[in-house]
Formats: sequence, structure tokens, C-alpha cells
Amino acid sequence: MEPSNYENIPDKARYINFKCLEPGTTSPNGKQALNRWSSTITKGHDFPGAQAMLYAAGVPDRDTMKTAPHVGHYGRRRKTVTCAQHHDANISIPGCDKNMPGVIMAAARHNRPFIMIYGGTIKKGFSKLLDKEVNISACYEAAGAFAYNKLFATEKATKEGATPSDVMDDLERHSCPGAGACGGMYTANTMSTAIEAMGLSLPGSSSNPAESPAKMRECTKAAEAIKICMEKNIRPRDLMTRESFENALILTMALGGSTNGVLHFLAMAVTAEVELTLDDVQRVSNKIPFIADLAPSGKYFMEDLYNIGGTPSVLKLLVAAGLLNGSIPTVTGKTLAENLESFPSLPGDQKIIRPLSDPIKKTGHLQILRGNLSPGGAVAKITGKEGLVFTGKARVFDKEHQLDAALNKGEIPHGENLVLIVRYEGPKGGPGMPEQLKASAAIMGAGLKNVALVTDGRYSGASHGFIVGHVVPEAAVGGPIALVKDGDIVTISAETNTLNMDVSDEEIAQRRKAWKAPKSAVNRGVLAKYARLVSDASHGAVTDLF
Repeated sequence: MEPSNYENIPDKARYINFKCLEPGTTSPNGKQALNRWSSTITKGHDFPGAQAMLYAAGVPDRDTMKTAPHVGHYGRRRKTVTCAQHHDANISIPGCDKNMPGVIMAAARHNRPFIMIYGGTIKKGFSKLLDKEVNISACYEAAGAFAYNKLFATEKATKEGATPSDVMDDLERHSCPGAGACGGMYTANTMSTAIEAMGLSLPGSSSNPAESPAKMRECTKAAEAIKICMEKNIRPRDLMTRESFENALILTMALGGSTNGVLHFLAMAVTAEVELTLDDVQRVSNKIPFIADLAPSGKYFMEDLYNIGGTPSVLKLLVAAGLLNGSIPTVTGKTLAENLESFPSLPGDQKIIRPLSDPIKKTGHLQILRGNLSPGGAVAKITGKEGLVFTGKARVFDKEHQLDAALNKGEIPHGENLVLIVRYEGPKGGPGMPEQLKASAAIMGAGLKNVALVTDGRYSGASHGFIVGHVVPEAAVGGPIALVKDGDIVTISAETNTLNMDVSDEEIAQRRKAWKAPKSAVNRGVLAKYARLVSDASHGAVTDLF
């Protein structure tokens, strides 16, 4: 369905000057939106963007299924084309989780006038059999509920004959009602909001839905905006400063963003040659309250936030409170605070963003944990709803698919506290640091509140619960996570920011002597090269760290 104001475009301009290559995104929903917005920017000669060269640089599933190489590959292709073709400027339209940091890393490398336009968030769905609004995360978690016989329709629908299989079918049909990136505060919206807070996109870009007149207007403004960047010689690295990265962290903490944000910010900072470490993440988390009741841990979606003022209204709140730096420059040629002057404050009766005086959690939900299980750091996503400390017996899985199989068979019991360890899924071990979405979603859907999950891999932005990822050193290089055994007592603490196994140093040393590195699943090609070059997650899992 075309945006409602499409009919207002003059007939003579209803053509595309340049052939549109298929944008590289693994999401068909995102692809639909990106084609539309890229064609809007490159309309006919009556529009400022007429002379733009449209080039899509993505990597489809058939090329690589691992997401961390995807980020670097996307950035390298963007940078290579921009420089090789001597483009004067670049407008990038990413649509999902990994290609957003990819285009930002490319911008830092080519350092030519640049604006990012977020493809936009998807609308909410509605499940008739559950009688509630749903999003993609509902499907993920329903799989776990189904495996543990906990997926039921409403009482009325059940009486009318609806089965658990019917509920699954209903969710799959209605959770994604149109174009756009996943609609909660998952990784796509984490990155889009953070990038707006950095001043690298137009005001409101991160919350304008994919299917909205607002997104159409944003695209028509983009060409004039990039002209301003060119005239004023505003370069990406002028905007990618330590202060703007701190803004990104602050907004991510306030909104309850994804653990992936930490990984991506570190990688972006390396590329921009800005000093940023896990200690900076923890410092910001210590001072910024978590105030957004957004999925996956909350009730609302990005579409709801858009309806009460969107990202600019939240930024305005944080700038007014002195928590966010409003003086940073942006792609408009104005400061962030100046951009926000024309936007409304949050309505007094809204329930999505809590008052700063009454937050969901007084500090950030992302915590950096260190201990004898993660001496190089790990990232925990703990909103406070699941508690702050968890102790349980380890149950170890050497790959995610092993845990997935156990969950599908209902083999992870309720009752005794368990810390499930998924290892050999880090940057080198994956290789590519795949996200543990199936497992984390199944645990939540099954109602396994007695279970925590620890991995050297990543999580989806849709993951929530007592989860710890990005464990460094990873198992593939002999990190302590490779030495954990079934039955070891593991404690996760967001109070002391520690991740420890109750095993003596002497015992750890003995286990290390007996440990042998498993044979890599790949020894040639892109993934093998990636595994040899990639840094650990605490340094952004980048391949150009020297």
C-alpha cells in the first residue's frame, strides 16, 4: 500500500532516474520499505535528489548466514563504492539491525557528507485468538510455550475450538502486518534511535513508521538536507565524537535497548577512531534510569512511541533534564537541541515513558559483568523485573542447536535453578557470533523463570529475561566459559557486576591443561578469514583492530 500522499506527486516526476538494485536486507518486510524510500529520494528532476546515484549494498542469506561478518561486509561495500565512484555525498537507507552500524562504519571510513534514513518500524499486529496486540517477539516466545504445553487461546476462543496449533498459526499470520523493521525496542530500533541521538539522521527518522506519510516527508527532505551537509562541509567524523557516542549510550539505557547496541557502538567507535570501552558503557548505565515500557520487556511498541511524539520528544525530555548533550552538531547544520525546538514535549497522560522521578529501574538495564567466568567482560540485560542476582547449577551446551533441541523436547525442567551455558558461539567460535534467539525466546515462552542463560554469542534485541552474552574470552580461544562443567554453581550479579563459577583457581588450572580447542567448522573462505582476523566482543568484534 502506497503512502496516502503519494498521489500529490506531479505525474511528470513519477519515474525513477536510476535502476534500483535490490537493497540488501534479510527481511522481506524491510526490503519492501527500502525500495519505496530509495525510489522516493531519486525521483525526477523536479526533486532535489534527482541526480543521486542509487546503489544497494547488502549481503543476502545465501552469501553468509552469520550476522557479525554481515556488519563489516556491508560497511566495506558501502565505503568501497562511495570512494571508487567518487561520490560527493551519501544517503544510506538501512532497514534492520546489522546494516545500520554497517552504514555508519562506512560513513566513518569514506567521511563524505552523509545522512542515514531509517527504513522505519513495522506496525503492530493483532491476534484474535489471544485478543491482544502482538509483534514478532510473540511468535518467538510462542514456540517455547507450545513446546511446554503453555500456549492457549483466550477462554472464549478455546471454547469455540481453538487449539494451540491454531494460536501459532494466528500469530504467524498477524504478527507482521506490513513493511518495516521489528517493532519493539529490539536491535533495529535501538540502533536507529541511538544514531538519531548522535545527530547522524534527520529528526524523527528513528520513530517514523515504515508505512507512514511522515517517512515519505522525511525522504523528500533528505536531498535538501544532504545539500546543506555538502555546502557546510559537515562530515561524519565531525559528528561521530565521544560526546555523540555518549548520547547514543544514554538513550539506549533510557529506552531499554538491545545488548547488540553495545557491540555495535564499540565497533562504530573503532572505525571512527573514538575511544569507547565497556567501562564507558557501565559508567553511563550507573547514572541513567530505565524509563521506557517498550517491548520486549514492556507493553508498548515503537508505533505507540511515534504516536506520542516519537524519539524527538524523548530526546527533548533527556536534554531538559541535563542527562543528554543537546549541543552536539547534527546533519541539519543545527545542534541537537535546536532540532528539538519544533517538537512537542511528551503528553502528560501518556504511559509509555515513565517520569525520570519514577523510573522502571533507577539505573540502566545493561550491565558489564566481570569475574572468573568473564575476566574480559560480558554484557547482561537485566531490567530488574527478573531480579538482580541469580545462582544456579550449570548445564552446558557446546552450540545453540543443542539447547534448542533440549527445549523443543521439554528437557529443561521447571523447579531447580539452572544456568544454561551456550558456548563456542563467539566471534571466532561461531564463527560470526550468532544470536541465541530461539533459546532465549523459548525459555521466556515456556515460563522457565528458574533459568538463566549465559553465552559467548549474542542475543536478539527481542531477547529478555536473565540473560548474559558477549562473554570474553570466548570458548574458542580457551576462555573460562570453555572450562565450565555440568553441575558447577554459577552466580550472576547485577549488584556487584560479576559473573562467577564456584570453582577454585586450582581446579580451573587443571581443567585448562586438559582442554583442547575443537576443530573449526570452517577452514577456508570468508568465514575462515573472518575468524582469523576478528577481535573479541569487548572490542566490538571488528576485523581491523590493530
